[in-house]
Amino acid sequence: MLDKNTINQALYDKYIAPTKKERSHSIGIEVEMPVVNLDGQAVEESVSLQVADTFRNHFGFQVQGQDADGNCNSMSDPVSLDNLSFDCSYSNLELSLGKETNLLKIRETFLTYYRFLQQEFGKFGYSLTGMGINPHYNINHNKPVPNERYRMLYRYLHSYRDHAEGRELKFHDRPDFGTFTSASQVQLDVDYDRLIEELNVFGLLEPYKALLFANSYLPEYPDYLCARNMLWERSMQGYNPHNVGMFGTPLHSIEELLAYIRTQSVYCTMRDGKYIHFTPIPVGEYFSRPYVAGEYFDGQNYQSIRFSPEASDLDYLRTFKFEDLTFRGTIEYRSSCCQPIRDVMTVAALHVGLSKQVPNLKELMEADEVIYGNGYNADELQHLLSKRELPGFLDRKAVSAQLKRILDIAFDGLRLRGLGEEILLDPLYTRAERLSNPARDMVEGLERGVSLEHFIRDYAEVI
Repeated sequence: MLDKNTINQALYDKYIAPTKKERSHSIGIEVEMPVVNLDGQAVEESVSLQVADTFRNHFGFQVQGQDADGNCNSMSDPVSLDNLSFDCSYSNLELSLGKETNLLKIRETFLTYYRFLQQEFGKFGYSLTGMGINPHYNINHNKPVPNERYRMLYRYLHSYRDHAEGRELKFHDRPDFGTFTSASQVQLDVDYDRLIEELNVFGLLEPYKALLFANSYLPEYPDYLCARNMLWERSMQGYNPHNVGMFGTPLHSIEELLAYIRTQSVYCTMRDGKYIHFTPIPVGEYFSRPYVAGEYFDGQNYQSIRFSPEASDLDYLRTFKFEDLTFRGTIEYRSSCCQPIRDVMTVAALHVGLSKQVPNLKELMEADEVIYGNGYNADELQHLLSKRELPGFLDRKAVSAQLKRILDIAFDGLRLRGLGEEILLDPLYTRAERLSNPARDMVEGLERGVSLEHFIRDYAEVI
């Protein structure tokens, strides 16, 4: 058992101390993309693995991770630290770009990798595409990558039925969602004296981001254009609501942030190289327990285990907030879906530009009467604006104009960087004018009789 002061110091050292360190202010970008069999059949993992091996040999990447069968499922460039991996399943490929400060250079590197992968996947009649939900999610096998982490996660997510009774917010019935959802995430360094301000102001921005970036339409939930976030929140990842979504109310101090983190739950750890999962337990309670009961996979079957919490278990506190403070001294912005490939840098461009103009963004958001002031908080508005039908109390022209103001602030932030990156915002101005997004364009196209295959190919195009 750990006393409260020890826990508080450990949390401070993990999350707050890194924000006081000198850093390079580089940009971390991760893009997850669905792998699609264009013949309308399930993706075969052997194809994904063969393409990845060809990629590794061509670009000189080194093996970083292997699955239980000895297949390489994560690889990195030893110099740039660019990484290719499979996120949850072999039908969801992720490219993570190493430390770089120029968005246009990052885009060129990404497209170099992407074009090569498309060429290789094309030999098998496959394609990557820019969607937040794999369009063949009900065709693919949706099996986890067979390694310790994803096997544990898959089992944990499927345990929702054991915890459903008495819950106010009901679980959905797609615990395999991690195998077919794809995100576009960006990490930006944050300084200690701006941490609370940035968490708050970017939280206020989330409803507008839902309008711009929605790209995860799931026919089982036809009201949503951005179903991806709902899938996380109404799963075992959202068993403790403080582990997902938004903070709900503004933060006022570092102490209040740390108090919030203490209410977030741990649900897994490792012992002797094996992942153990258990019913989520808030941090403050977890480390005060003499033992915790969980289960692990011994290679053939799941076994029960009782173990004592250790300080190192804090490494396994993994949350999925829209604005997630990391141990690197960064805020990871996690709420955006994968975008059509031609617009792949729009998510990063918006966040980078706005991060350079936080005072201006704060002034605009705190004075906002376009969506705020109608009896809904930011969290509620984010859910409402993730849906196809906009709330009746919103003035569409006013929302469009406010989106453009937000984009103008981001444009000015990028222009101040002097790298020409502001061009990357052009697609978002078009979306703001039309009050549309990739999911809305696809759904309306499908209703006009345009085929799903058209959108798979269209969202895969570079230009």
